[in-house]
Amino acid sequence: MLSSIWDDVKQQFSYGNMIIRLIIVNVSIFLIINLMKVFLHHGGAPDNWYDRILGWFKISSDPLEVIMHPWSTFSHMFMHEGFWHILWNMLFLYWFGRILGDLLGDKRILPIYVLGGLAGALAFFVSVNLLPYGSGGTHTALGASAGIMAIVVAAGMIAPEYGLRLILIGEVKLKYIVVGVIILDLIGTAGDLNTGGHFAHLGGALMGYIFISQLQSGRDLSEPLNNFFDKVSNFFRGISEPSLRSKRKGPKMVHRNEDKIKSRQQRGKTGHRSDRGKPVDGSHQEKLDAILDKIKKEGYDSLSGAEKEFLFNASKK
Repeated sequence: MLSSIWDDVKQQFSYGNMIIRLIIVNVSIFLIINLMKVFLHHGGAPDNWYDRILGWFKISSDPLEVIMHPWSTFSHMFMHEGFWHILWNMLFLYWFGRILGDLLGDKRILPIYVLGGLAGALAFFVSVNLLPYGSGGTHTALGASAGIMAIVVAAGMIAPEYGLRLILIGEVKLKYIVVGVIILDLIGTAGDLNTGGHFAHLGGALMGYIFISQLQSGRDLSEPLNNFFDKVSNFFRGISEPSLRSKRKGPKMVHRNEDKIKSRQQRGKTGHRSDRGKPVDGSHQEKLDAILDKIKKEGYDSLSGAEKEFLFNASKK
C-alpha cells in the first residue's frame, strides 16, 4: 500500500502542474515535522530539542539568527505545524493558484510564491523590530501564507470579475474575496494573536500587486527567478545523470547540410516557426493581451470558447 501511495505521489509531482508540486512539498514537510515531534517525544529527547531543530528553519526577528541560518529566508515558506494552518493554506493555494496558472502560465506560479514569501519575511522582520508589539524578545514565523497571499492578490488583479462559489454564500467575485482577506489581515495587525504573521501576509499581498503591475507594464519579474531555477535544476541533473560527453567514444565529425541551411535562411526571411511547424506571427502576444484585458474588464466567463482555448494553450508555453 505504501509503495502504491509513493508511486502516486511521484507521478503527480513529475507530471502535475506547479500548484500540485507546491502542495506535495508543503504537505510532505508538514508530515516530516510532525513525525519528528512524535519520535522525539516518545524517544525521551529533551523538550527543547524539537523547538531548537525547528528554529533552524523558521524566519527569525533576530538579525544574528538570520545571518547564521540564511536558508531560513526560504525554508520558512514551506513549513507548517498545525493541521488547520496547512489545510486552509493549501486550499487557498489550489483555488487561486489554479486560476492564476490558467491565466498567466504555470512557470510564473513558483516565482510569485517565492517572491511573496520573501516579501512576507521582510515585512515580518521589519515590523517586529520597529513596532512596539515586537519588544517582548525574539519572534519567529513559518508558513506559506505570504507566498499564497501574493498568488491570491495576483489572481484578483488579473481576473477581478471571476466568480468563486463559496459554501453557504454562493458565487462571489474574486475582487471582493481579495479585498476581504486583506482587510482581515489589516485588522489582525492590531490584535495580540499572530501580529507578525498578519504583517507577513500583507507583505506577500503587496508583492502580488507589484508583480502584476510590473507585468502589465511589460516587465516580467519571474524571468530572473526562472533562469536561476533552471540553472539549479540543470546543475543537479548533471550530477545525477551521466554526462553525454562521457558517452562519446571519440571525436565526431559534423557535416554541413547545405539544403537545411538554405531552408533555415529562407524561414528567417519569412518568419520563424513554432515547434509544431505552424507559423508564429506577431499578433499572438497582442491577442493574449486583449484577452487578459477582457478578463480584467468583463470577467473570465465573458470569454468565448475559442478565447478560452487560446488562453489555455498559451498558458502551457
